[in-house]
Amino acid sequence: MSGEMSPTEKRSSPSSSPELRASHADRDRVADVLRIAAGDGLLSTDELDERLEAALSARTLSELTPLTADLPAIGPTGAEVKDVVRIEQVHSGAVERVGHWVVPRTLELAVTYCKVTLDFTDAVITHDTLRIEMGMTGKTLTLITRPGVVVDTDGLQLAHSKIKHRQAPTNPDTAVTLRVELVGQKAHGRVVVRPGRRTFGQWLLRRPRPLSTGN
Repeated sequence: MSGEMSPTEKRSSPSSSPELRASHADRDRVADVLRIAAGDGLLSTDELDERLEAALSARTLSELTPLTADLPAIGPTGAEVKDVVRIEQVHSGAVERVGHWVVPRTLELAVTYCKVTLDFTDAVITHDTLRIEMGMTGKTLTLITRPGVVVDTDGLQLAHSKIKHRQAPTNPDTAVTLRVELVGQKAHGRVVVRPGRRTFGQWLLRRPRPLSTGN
């Protein structure tokens, strides 16, 4: 068996060091474990956000280990990640993927005059690329992103349609955790890419402080 161990396992080798530097892959593996645990109801949204922030900013493996120490071991197939998910709807209700949904590797949208919303705010992401193959007519496709999720629309053909792509200011050191590639055709309607809405707490933190008026 290989001697390689994940950052969530204890290192028993006498030659190993708790201060070994963490790589991007180490941080990403821990982030995946946290997202899957949240999807299973083991972590609240606040706990997930707190631990993800700590994981993505960790410099050493010893900083990563406590983040998953109280969670059950999750193998690479811990989440049911499907290679292809196909959605076919015509003149029906809205299509929504929100909350802790598991992102597939390929999503086929064959939709006619149905609103589609894909919210990645709390999505379970276990790989680095999502390919969305579109054959969509009418209504709006909305993609709600979070830090680390980028959307590429260069491969999308538009017919009487338009794209509105709004990005929130991000830290240049933020690692890309998911690249969403839109390909195929969108006829009529719009494609909207936007960040998630700020919580009330985030809004308060970003409010400009009032100028003090000294006596």
